[in-house]
Amino acid sequence: MSASGGTKAIVAALGANLAIAAAKFVAFAFSGSSSMLAEGVHSLADSGNQGLLLVGGKRARREATEEHPFGYGRERYIYSFLVSIVLFTVGGMFAVYEGYEKLKHPHELTDWYWPVGVLVFAIIAEAFSFRTAIQESNQLRGNLSWTQFVRRAKAPELPVVLLEDFGALVGLILALGGVGLAVVTGDGLWDAIGTLCIGTLLLIIAVVLAAETKSLLLGEAAGSEEVAKIRAAVVDGNVVTRLIHMRTLHLGPEELLVAAKIAVHHEGTATEIANAIDAAESRIREAVPIARVIYLEPDIYDEAAAAAGSDPAKMPGGADRS
Repeated sequence: MSASGGTKAIVAALGANLAIAAAKFVAFAFSGSSSMLAEGVHSLADSGNQGLLLVGGKRARREATEEHPFGYGRERYIYSFLVSIVLFTVGGMFAVYEGYEKLKHPHELTDWYWPVGVLVFAIIAEAFSFRTAIQESNQLRGNLSWTQFVRRAKAPELPVVLLEDFGALVGLILALGGVGLAVVTGDGLWDAIGTLCIGTLLLIIAVVLAAETKSLLLGEAAGSEEVAKIRAAVVDGNVVTRLIHMRTLHLGPEELLVAAKIAVHHEGTATEIANAIDAAESRIREAVPIARVIYLEPDIYDEAAAAAGSDPAKMPGGADRS
């Protein structure tokens, strides 16, 4: 995933959320709307989240060291996981608490035109931010559905911003509905219900984000397309005759580790095998440019042992066994 594309979407969301948060707090001060307070905290939390994503992207670009020989690419996953925690605790839990308090002690809204005006402005601003995130994501999404894109993306920034912006838009509509019903009926209970709905929505999004980023933190393999390209690139049909088994691991969104045991011709000399391995590494990097760390172990493939199943490492199709 393009880091620049992710950064553009993050900066657009950050600018929108800072402006929206200030407007929401002003509207809350004049109207006393709990929905506006919850939405203000939501936008403030989102602004902090975008700041975390920018910090994570910057720290991930640090050079590898002896203590961290594979670099710091996973910092982007760590900061994205922190985003889900912030969204859960600051955004979701606060909104649920505020809604519960207003259910117990509802009050009529004053100066209702403040929250309504701010919500309309916020919906327009958030829509522009969401549009930017969609445009940047479409450049990488291909034929994947939006659900598949969020679940399979190895770079976390765009899925995080997409879900945040989607949640923000839906939350604004819920807030507008709660405030509108409270004004029409004169019953502040509707404002409290809108606040509870916003909190529930944020909690759901936070759980989804936490689950997806947790999977990335634990370490995910390359996608099926990348795996197929690597398999095709390894074998040259001359010295390298077969891929015995292979494991891949994302060291970061744009850095892939490939470790494989390959079958080489039993009559090949050490020089021929070494040259064949170098050539295979070059083919892999050409086919999958993010495959930057490659370890290939040569071996002699024993058809009889593979057929008998005495050595699982030499079983045909062993690369698919996990």
